[in-house]
Amino acid sequence: MKAVLQERFGPPDVLRFVDTERPEPGPDDVLVRVHAAAVNPADWHILRGDPYVARLMGIGLTKPKKPIAGIDAAGVVEAVGSNVHGLRPGDEVLGFVRGAFAEYACAAEDKVVPKPASLTFEQAAAVPIAATTALRGIRDVGAVTAGQRVLVNGAGGGVGTFAVQIAVALGAEVTGVCSTGNVELVRSLGAAHVIDYTTDDFTEGPIRYDMILDNVSSLPLNGLRAALTPKGILVLNGGGSPGHVFGPIAVLLKAVVVNLFVSQGLRPLPSKEKREELLDVTALIEEGKVTPFVDRTYPLAETAEGVRHVEQGHARGKVVVTLM
Repeated sequence: MKAVLQERFGPPDVLRFVDTERPEPGPDDVLVRVHAAAVNPADWHILRGDPYVARLMGIGLTKPKKPIAGIDAAGVVEAVGSNVHGLRPGDEVLGFVRGAFAEYACAAEDKVVPKPASLTFEQAAAVPIAATTALRGIRDVGAVTAGQRVLVNGAGGGVGTFAVQIAVALGAEVTGVCSTGNVELVRSLGAAHVIDYTTDDFTEGPIRYDMILDNVSSLPLNGLRAALTPKGILVLNGGGSPGHVFGPIAVLLKAVVVNLFVSQGLRPLPSKEKREELLDVTALIEEGKVTPFVDRTYPLAETAEGVRHVEQGHARGKVVVTLM
């Protein structure tokens, strides 16, 4: 099968398009014929081994632990393990599929869910990490309720586009912060207000928000806190650029410490891969409350270009690799 291999840490140029053996599913796994796979910020972080401290946290010390890149996929079940009973060959699925930049990849049965019929495979591949992260940040960690003022920083990105829609679905008054080119996109997602960060700084404005989801990590913690109500919640979702020892981890640790001494809630957004969250976001999609937005697509052989585009930090919505 064709696959994208990452044999060492480095820039996207180190990715190689190769022929390799098709994986075999274990007893609790499904083999997915991948039709599309999303490119996530996590992909370039893993590719570069960046921030460097992440190498001590499981991505590999001297080279990536997983030789085939990619995490999110949508496709068709090709085969199932002996213990799998909820899925069968021919089922269309989406989910957390390690090694997704390949024609075939294996996933645990509890890491994939049925693909909503209304979605293309490209749209479906955009869902897993970005949509569940947004759901967790807005609904669970941010505890957003109807009538609250919610601000999403980085509203035009992968997580941001989902977060705006989910907050709107929960009845919040949503403000999206994005670049000039994304203003109309964010407004079309249901944001009541849109701030162009190239001309305005929301941390210096008069409005205070009940909850802020920060997907960027480019603003000082004190500035973000100044934009919160006295009991507001700030949810920090990584961010950062290449070449750092600690990267966004340093910001998250600082927030944890400051949280002990202030009335506001400063909360890092944990990374998870939960089937229940996948089911919740696909339910919102089927109800017409959430729609994935795909910025652009690349064929599998050009995966490195897709990763490079995401790493530059200006993707609108999601970037997807296509295989069919």
